[in-house]
Amino acid sequence: MHKTYDVTALGEALVEFNQTRPGDRRFLQGFGGDTSNAVIAAARAGAQVAYLSRVGDDAFGQALLDLWHEEKVDVEGVERDAAHPTGIYFVTHGEQGHAFSYLRAGSAASHMTPQWLDGPVAQTIAQSRVLHVSGISLAISATACDTVFAAMQLAREAGTLVSFDSNLRLKLWPLARARACITQAVSMCDVFLPSLEDVAALVGLHEPDAVIDWAHALGASSVVLKLGSDGALISQRVGDEYRRERIPGHAVELVDATGAGDCFCGNLLARLARGQPLADAARYANAAAALSVQGFGAVAPLPRADAVIARLRDTNDRS
Repeated sequence: MHKTYDVTALGEALVEFNQTRPGDRRFLQGFGGDTSNAVIAAARAGAQVAYLSRVGDDAFGQALLDLWHEEKVDVEGVERDAAHPTGIYFVTHGEQGHAFSYLRAGSAASHMTPQWLDGPVAQTIAQSRVLHVSGISLAISATACDTVFAAMQLAREAGTLVSFDSNLRLKLWPLARARACITQAVSMCDVFLPSLEDVAALVGLHEPDAVIDWAHALGASSVVLKLGSDGALISQRVGDEYRRERIPGHAVELVDATGAGDCFCGNLLARLARGQPLADAARYANAAAALSVQGFGAVAPLPRADAVIARLRDTNDRS
């Protein structure tokens, strides 16, 4: 089948209120939702993208639709729900970093069901080079979890690469259920994008190489372990072998890391969808994520391709 889209993501988008500085009562309104952040990051990297979700028939839902239109994200697979609201969340900052508070229970996205995939949504998945989902997409409700697994299966049947970001949020579901569902998702994905913190909390593994071994044993053919400022450890099955490489990070001034992991995922997938090798895509994604932490919010600081290329060129010149 002809592939119209480079990257399509499925999940929940939210409206964000981000504290401007620790202790301040002022909040900056923006947008979030891990899969939405990732697909916007991919669009800014130059990919053709689509988003699959449900939003409320309210002002916040319209604001998200306006955002995706501005960012050139196809929204044919976004449904408006008059009975349930668009989710929102707050980000506060302190000595221990940033903390999230959600008002998303019963949101429009949490009411997605596998039946919703029929028709245009399934067609979009089949017409995509990559489908990206996350642990948050699994966690927001039982029916959303079923929907994500059904979408992953549709993608596999259509020859669409499946990408999965663990993005563990234990405020959303019990550890035992998270462990069972995320383990199942890893077994169904082609590219697994965990963080070290997620896997440590999930199954007690703290060493990067042990995390890679665990993911490959479950069935993921490519693993990109996000290590924050330390970069990433990548591993890919080539024939009967697994090849690993450490991708160094970038030293930058941290302002807000709210969407850094999503930025990394979107940029990595945009490059993979265009045929770039995994190591090169990870280097590009590292540079993009480093730029994203220098501004407030999940979406506003996501860099454009020219800024990432300039960052990579500057890094190469200094090395």
